[in-house]
Amino acid sequence: MRQANERKKNGPLSIYSPLVRLFSELTLSMQYILLIHLSENWSTLSKEEKNRVHTDCSVWHEALVKSGRSRTAAGLQDSSTAMTVRERNGQAVITDGPFAETKEVLGGFEIVECQNADEALAIAKEFPALRVGAAVEVRPLIEGGTCHEE
Repeated sequence: MRQANERKKNGPLSIYSPLVRLFSELTLSMQYILLIHLSENWSTLSKEEKNRVHTDCSVWHEALVKSGRSRTAAGLQDSSTAMTVRERNGQAVITDGPFAETKEVLGGFEIVECQNADEALAIAKEFPALRVGAAVEVRPLIEGGTCHEE
């Protein structure tokens, strides 16, 4: 009876309800990283447009947190702050800038927990910055954090 009263009080079951979140936590099985790449178009946007996109992305992220899907997320500082480490002739060489010269730069990431790749792709399709040229790369994480080739 308590659940029925909760549903009446909170409305129909939604991804935000405690019961749905608990069920989701029990049935989710795979983590995916959503790598957010910003296009060269990003630098041409006005400060106001960038802030609108940032606000929309925050709303998108908070919905993932409330639904229990988000595990962690972070934005990255501008690519001009990047440093890359390589080994040459047995010595570590540090260069300024990102790993590769491309028209897109890594702007941030979101790690989500989903039942399958289709669900992770559905989340990525809702990323607000897609409308201004961003791209979201979806990749499964290695379970247990142990890399091993077989």
